[in-house]
Amino acid sequence: MTDIAIRPLQLADHAEWRRLWTAYLDFYNTVLPENIYELAWKRLFTAGEFEPKGLIAIVDGKAVGLTHYLYHRSGWSEANNCYLQDLFADPASRGKGVGAALIEAVRQEAAKIGVTNVYWMTHETNATARKLYDRVARCTGFIEYDLL
Repeated sequence: MTDIAIRPLQLADHAEWRRLWTAYLDFYNTVLPENIYELAWKRLFTAGEFEPKGLIAIVDGKAVGLTHYLYHRSGWSEANNCYLQDLFADPASRGKGVGAALIEAVRQEAAKIGVTNVYWMTHETNATARKLYDRVARCTGFIEYDLL
C-alpha cells in the first residue's frame, strides 16, 4: 500500500491544484473562465466559517488528488453540515485509496468542529466513483434538482 499524505492546500500548491481541478472539470465536460479559477483559489485561502476549504493528496512527493469542501447551516440541527463539493484523483492513482483517504480527511476535519453530516453528490453515470462511495458511505436515495 502506498503512503498517501493528505494536507490542507498551501499557496505553493497553486499549479498542482489548477492541474488537478482542471482535470476534474474536464471529466464533467466543464470549462470555467479564468476569473472563476482566480476566485476559487482566493476563496480557498479566505478566513471564514463558510468559506470553502481544500485538501490535497500527495504520494511520493507528487500531488495526485484534491477535494474542496464547505460548511453550511441547516434548519435541522444546531451543528453545520459539510458539503464535499469536489473530489478528484489522478487517473493513474485511482484504485489506490486516494479518494477514500480524501473523504476520510474531510470527515476528520468536520469532526474537529462537531460536524457529523458530511455529504456529496456524483453523477449517476460515474460508476467508478460510485463503487468507492457505496463502500465508504450510504446512498440516501435523494435526487437532486436545480433551477439552472
